[in-house]
Amino acid sequence: MLPLVITMGDPTGVGPEIIVKALLQGALQQVARPLLVAGDTRCLWRAAQVFGAEARVEQVESPLATHQLQVGEVSLLVRALSDLPEDLPYGQPDDACARAMAEYVEWSVAACRDGRAAGMVTAPISKAAINAAGVLFPGHTELLAQRCGVDKVVMMLAGHRLRVCLVTTHVAYREVPERLTRDEVLATIRITHDALQRQFGLETPRLGLAALNPHAGENGLFGDEEERLIRPAALQARREGIDVTDPLASDTLFWAAAAGEYDAVVCMYHDQGLIPLKLLHFEDAVNVTLGLPIVRTSVDHGTAYDLAGSGRANPASLIAAIEMAAAMTHGI
Repeated sequence: MLPLVITMGDPTGVGPEIIVKALLQGALQQVARPLLVAGDTRCLWRAAQVFGAEARVEQVESPLATHQLQVGEVSLLVRALSDLPEDLPYGQPDDACARAMAEYVEWSVAACRDGRAAGMVTAPISKAAINAAGVLFPGHTELLAQRCGVDKVVMMLAGHRLRVCLVTTHVAYREVPERLTRDEVLATIRITHDALQRQFGLETPRLGLAALNPHAGENGLFGDEEERLIRPAALQARREGIDVTDPLASDTLFWAAAAGEYDAVVCMYHDQGLIPLKLLHFEDAVNVTLGLPIVRTSVDHGTAYDLAGSGRANPASLIAAIEMAAAMTHGI
């Protein structure tokens, strides 16, 4: 059975210790697929020391793994892609760390693309540190799309009660109306529908479509984007057999979605989807990239430099991301 690859993320952030903490909690042993960390064995060993756990590293012979990390009674396979010093200061990634965290992602994408891995789960990185080190790295999502030869991907944030998919992502709020087009809304609907069928096993996904303006524009009184852009996209999607609503007012749409009326909500901008999502799933939300030929899930939090090395970082989002990736790769 092909493994899931977990990228270790920033060696000076919480990535190594949430991986080890999840291992110590027994959560990773419940996953019905082999797990392999793409990272640094010394950093993972140091993370085990944070929890006072006895750990040792052994070399292994494997097509993918180079080492096994034994922590107490449990173990984890590792692909050593860097050899960083043991005394790295937490929260202060240097150029070597930056190059390493980029390499973890690049290697994992290649392993998924050439069929050596079933999918990948990413721990948090510092994009600023990577780029400051002279490595061109626009971000996880952009790099994955580029390496997979895909023009359009969709960011989905998901928990067990709510899934949200975004038409626009990290742009200023004032730019959102300018970025919205009928084609962008339609492409997001299509990709969401296809992924829910193909990777989540939903035969006929039910999509709720969020309006941009209050009261869904109130027939043009509060804006015309609904009639000019969003509704035409929904009409075309329904012609293609996709079960999607007309644009609905967000203040009631999310209540219905959380109650189980929809399998996902297509949102026009970042906070429109993430505020309700994080209200329900602040600790266990998963970031999923839809539209790729590979499976990629991620934690829904950053490097948390203020927590790194303390052992207090919560691994719930990582555990949920691993479980979701395992479910999405069922049959691979």
